[in-house]
Amino acid sequence: MSRSFPLTRRVALLAALALGTGLAQAQSNVRILVGFPPGGGTDAIARILAEKLQPELGQAVVVDNKPGAGGQLAGQALKAAPADGSTVFLSHDHSVSILPLTMKNPGFDPAKDFVPVAGFATFVNAVALSGGTPARDFRAWIDSVKAAGGKATVGIPAPASTPQFAVQVIGKRYGLDLVAAPYRGSAPMMGDMLGNQIPAGVGSVPDFIENHKAGKLRVVAVMGTQRQAALPEVPTFSELGIKGFEDMPYYGIFAPAGTPAAAVDKLGAAVQKVIALPDVRQKLSAMGLTVGYMSGAELGKREAAYREVWARIIKDSGYQPQ
Repeated sequence: MSRSFPLTRRVALLAALALGTGLAQAQSNVRILVGFPPGGGTDAIARILAEKLQPELGQAVVVDNKPGAGGQLAGQALKAAPADGSTVFLSHDHSVSILPLTMKNPGFDPAKDFVPVAGFATFVNAVALSGGTPARDFRAWIDSVKAAGGKATVGIPAPASTPQFAVQVIGKRYGLDLVAAPYRGSAPMMGDMLGNQIPAGVGSVPDFIENHKAGKLRVVAVMGTQRQAALPEVPTFSELGIKGFEDMPYYGIFAPAGTPAAAVDKLGAAVQKVIALPDVRQKLSAMGLTVGYMSGAELGKREAAYREVWARIIKDSGYQPQ
């Protein structure tokens, strides 16, 4: 005659099994931290990669948005995450290279707290005009600001960011009082631009390009050394006589310091395969990115060189770390 477990023991056993299954599933996930809210360019890029990384890694890959302070909160979350390959930070230059230059204590030191996994693209920042702004190009916008008294508000996706310094340089170049209005990411900035609450904004091409193509706003100038393939009609800052913005920002993936080399290599190899997929390259290129793989070592060198360039620009601007 068989004996059955008492009800309380059966419930406890089932609960333990469920908990164990849940823990195993949680441990099998790869979490991609994004320092900006859903709806912006960085979030869209992370979701494109996450979808393809999942079958490549054989693990669930989820995007975890931690918006605030220009990616500072996501950077802090990466530092605190387990160094086991389960958490990475997908970031562009601002959070990793610029924040440590503009803040006294961002809560992390990329050189000590992060390990580069892979770079996958470069991009450029741009000036865009809201749909309700009458000017059709950059020079016409400058002339209209002068005619209106020389003062205008320009949106930027984060305080103390490269777009903020670009606004300062443009204002100085043309003798204008341009006020940079910081937002908590590109998505809310875009919302105000599309609603004609602000006349212009400076941000990344991926933030603007969809609405530019839809005719809802106009990208009128791009940084970098040459015109962008996705925006061949838009002149560069250099063409417009604004120098110093030739160095191109990057997108990369970082893991917590101490992550085993095998885990870093596995993630990097997966990123390399995913960005080589034709549909992924097409989607990222259509967003204004120049797609190209960088190993972890190459990404580390790229980040250090970029930080050195911007350290000079920020120092010359007179900005004091907050």
